[in-house]
Amino acid sequence: MPLRAWQRCHAVLTAAVVLATAAVLSAAPPASAADTWTEVGSDRADPLTESQGLTSVEVPAGSPNHYTGIGTIPAGVSSRGWNHVGDPDASYDGHYIEPYQADSGNAKMFRVQAPDGSWSEYVHTLGSGEALNNSWVAISPDGQWMLSGEYGTMSRFLVFPTPGVNASTSPSANLPQASTVNLDHAVRDVQGCDFSGPTTLLCSSDDPDGTLFGMTKPLLQVDLSAAPNGTADVSGHITALRQLPLRSSCSGTFEAEGIDYDRRSGTLRVIVVSPGFCVLTDSKTYRFTRS
Repeated sequence: MPLRAWQRCHAVLTAAVVLATAAVLSAAPPASAADTWTEVGSDRADPLTESQGLTSVEVPAGSPNHYTGIGTIPAGVSSRGWNHVGDPDASYDGHYIEPYQADSGNAKMFRVQAPDGSWSEYVHTLGSGEALNNSWVAISPDGQWMLSGEYGTMSRFLVFPTPGVNASTSPSANLPQASTVNLDHAVRDVQGCDFSGPTTLLCSSDDPDGTLFGMTKPLLQVDLSAAPNGTADVSGHITALRQLPLRSSCSGTFEAEGIDYDRRSGTLRVIVVSPGFCVLTDSKTYRFTRS
């Protein structure tokens, strides 16, 4: 083939390859496709001790799941004003963390149980514009960073060094905010989040309005642009996966509470508190598996 003809042919083939590649890429699914979670069962949630949050604990082996509720707050903690506990989490090495808030003041508290059973408390002084409430914590898979959320309509999550795990933390010093997860879509009344992978969170929202995602009480997936490292902000892409189950013998307002993902079994669990009198009888921890 003459040189000029070959050059023309090469140019055409190159253009065809570029167009074909672009077509394939445009048709390909996003790298972080939303998961589908199917309900597979439920257990009664006790209104006093299992109504705020839950987490699975891997260390020591054979540990039972931990729950929080008004009945799990130690008297010595509530007497100092920390009268609300949120959705806890546990690191893969066995550190268990509960988030606490008070009715007033300028701080929130994280209560940490080490693998040896000892407890310690870490207090965070609120930053400018930070809400007082302390609804949940989610520990990164590497154990070094802890995410936390504020109640209400928010477009961010807060990132802290994990108290008791990250070497920079001390019970005698203020626990500082390290960075921020900037969300690409507002969320409302998030009650719990848990990592299901290095850059993926599953969150339960108690949103009573439904205007943000076209449904009330949604299960949300948050895909992070990078694993949190405490030195730089990351972005979070929000996807509403489904509405959480809202079933009860009573009519009225349900409350979506804490969430847990157990990597050992692949089971997702979410607490939904029933309305009215039925809070005592048929509040549930629902179980889901990926399908």
